[in-house]
Amino acid sequence: MPVPDEFPESLLQRALLDRDALFDARHEAAFRLFNGFSEGGDRAATLIIDLYGTTLLLHNYADPPKDGHALVSTAWRFLHARLPWIEAAVLKSRYGATPGERNGTLLFGTSATRKIREHGVWYAIDLSMNRDASFYLDTRGLRRWALHHLGGKSVLNTFAYTGSLGVAARAGGAARVVHLDKSRQFLNVAKTSYTLNGFAIDKQDFQVGDFWPQVNQLKRGGAGFDCVFLDPPFFSATAKGVVDLTENSSRLINKVRPLVNDGGCLVAINNALYLSGAEYMKTLESLCEGGYLEIEGLIPVPADFTGNAAWRITDPAPFNHSTKMAMLRVRRK
Repeated sequence: MPVPDEFPESLLQRALLDRDALFDARHEAAFRLFNGFSEGGDRAATLIIDLYGTTLLLHNYADPPKDGHALVSTAWRFLHARLPWIEAAVLKSRYGATPGERNGTLLFGTSATRKIREHGVWYAIDLSMNRDASFYLDTRGLRRWALHHLGGKSVLNTFAYTGSLGVAARAGGAARVVHLDKSRQFLNVAKTSYTLNGFAIDKQDFQVGDFWPQVNQLKRGGAGFDCVFLDPPFFSATAKGVVDLTENSSRLINKVRPLVNDGGCLVAINNALYLSGAEYMKTLESLCEGGYLEIEGLIPVPADFTGNAAWRITDPAPFNHSTKMAMLRVRRK
C-alpha cells in the first residue's frame, strides 16, 4: 500500500511514535529513526535518519544534493525541537561532490557520538569515517544471536569492517574471535570496542589483508572455527579476487566452508539490492544439495530499519529486507 503524500513533519511524528519503545533513558542506543524509502511518500523519499546515542545522522539521497536541502532542514528543525537532548547532527550526502560531503559533515554541535550501547554491549563508532556509519543497524538481530549462542565457541569474522559481529560474539563469551579485514583503520575501531568492554586485545586476532589470501593461509594452517561470519560488500575487486554478491555468492560460501568445524555454523549475509530473496534461497538450496550444508534459519532485519511500509526494488521474501541473513549448519566428511 503506498505511503500517503503527507508533509514531512507528519511522517516524522509517526516515525517517532512507531519507535518510541527503542528510546533509552541514557540516550545510548542506535536505531533507524526514519526510512524515507519506505515511509517518506513523495515528499521525503530521499531522506533517511538514524540515531546514534545523542547524535542524529541524516542521509540525503537527493541527486543533486541541493534538491534535498530544504527537506533536511525541515527534518532537523522538527526533530531538534522534539528531542532536545540531541547534542550533534551529521549530514551525509550520497551524491555529494567531495569525499567530505559523502562521508559526513557536522550540521550541529561540536562532535558526534563516539560510542553506542546495544544489548548491554558497547560499540565504538566513527560516523564520518566512511560513506556509511561504521556500524550496521540492519544486523542488530544477528548481534543478539551472537551474544546468546556463541559462548565458549571459536569465531571467524570475515570482512569484519569495524568488528561489531565479532564484538557481540566476544561479549557473549566466545573463546576466541578472529577478525579479518583489509583495512587497519576499520579494525582499529573494533579494538576500541574491545577496550570499551574491557576485553583483552590479542593482535593475532585482528588480521589485516585481502580476504582471499587470508582465508587460504588459515586453511593451510589447519584452522577451524565453530562459527564463521561471512558479511562481504556486495561488490569488490582486488588483484586477488572478486566479490560479487549478485552473480556469485556461492563462491564465497564455498571458500569459507572448509574453515567451519563439523556441526558448526556459517552465517551468510547477502545485501545485494537487486538480488531477490527467492534467487538467493535458490543459491543456498543448491549448495545444500550435497548434504554438507543445511539452512537452519533466517535472521530478520529490525522493523525500525525496514520502516512501516513495504518498499522494495526486488521481492526479499522469504527474507524481510534486501539484507538477507541465513544460518547454515555445516557437516564435514
